[in-house]
Order: sequence, then C-alpha cells, then structure tokens
Amino acid sequence: QVQLGESGGGSVQAGGSLRLSCVASGYTYSINCMAWFRQAPGKEREAVAKIDTSSSSTNYADSVKGRFTISQDNAKNTVYLQMNSLMPEDTAMYYCAAGTWCRSLVPGVGYWGQGTQVTVSS
Repeated sequence: QVQLGESGGGSVQAGGSLRLSCVASGYTYSINCMAWFRQAPGKEREAVAKIDTSSSSTNYADSVKGRFTISQDNAKNTVYLQMNSLMPEDTAMYYCAAGTWCRSLVPGVGYWGQGTQVTVSS
C-alpha cells in the first residue's frame, strides 16, 4: 500500500500563487507516476499535471499550461504543484494521486490522497 498526504491548499485572490505538496509513504517502489487532479463542485475530477518519477517527464492540462508546474523531490518522496497566476476557475479540491503508469492513472485507479482545498477569489 501507498499512502499520500497533501498540504498547501488555502484561499488566495486571483493572480496569486500557492504551492501544494504531496508526500508518499509505504511501498513507493511500485510507483512510476505521480499526479495532481482537481474536482470542482458539480464537475468531474480532471487531471491537472502528471510526472513520470523515473524520467521526470511531465504533462499538463491545457487550462494550466504556463501557470502550473509539477516537480518532484525523490529523496523526500514528495511531489509539488506550484500554481501561479491563479484564477477563480482554479477553485477546486486538489487531489494527489500515484500509480504505476501515467497513461493509466485516472480516477478509480491507483492511490489517492484525501485532497486539499484551493479557493481563488476574484
């Protein structure tokens, strides 16, 4: 089993920044992909950013490209999501996820954290 713990959410005004952190523990040797998803009220959970923990290759949702950056610190088993130029439409519960492969890491697959709330006011 793998346990994921998120932190760093909060409330900011539009244009502000936040950095989310996700610490993985347990049988992390099986993990090759970590990701951030988000879910706004009444909407489906969507992928925001993913990182291949072996190659460090990343991919992003079009809506966050150029504003969000996913990174990792392998020594700390931690993944970060730096969010800049935040907009009200970024308001959502943000979830950290981990799995074997990035292409197959979707809701219902892999390991998931409890989520951290991000609220952006206009």
